[in-house]
Amino acid sequence: MRAATYSVPKTAGDAEDGECAVFYFGAGQGGGVQANIDRWYGQFESTAKPPAPRAGKAGKYKVTYVEHSGAYKSGGPMMGAPAAKKPGFQLLGAIVEGPQGSVFYKLTGPSKTVSAAKAAFEKMIAGIQ
Repeated sequence: MRAATYSVPKTAGDAEDGECAVFYFGAGQGGGVQANIDRWYGQFESTAKPPAPRAGKAGKYKVTYVEHSGAYKSGGPMMGAPAAKKPGFQLLGAIVEGPQGSVFYKLTGPSKTVSAAKAAFEKMIAGIQ
């Protein structure tokens, strides 16, 4: 279930803002880390192989960071609208594994906007206690 959505102001030259969505489904819900990574990567059309997930920590919690870029297939049946391809988009994701279930952070938007927000995104995740 979507717990929060944040707008990430567009960088000069980008046509739209980015979006940071936060999902929490409860203990044992929402699928495993790899299943979510695969689903997120599947939302992009790209000839480039995404970088390998990166492990990190936020307080005492394990974090898996992911990145990908290409044509983002936004919307779709689960969002109630047909998928629209958005070329030149990027994903920054973080899955924080907590004792009461994982929390999923997914930042998507035009590549320049997402790249400009990367340090703030990672700082936000690192601040989780």
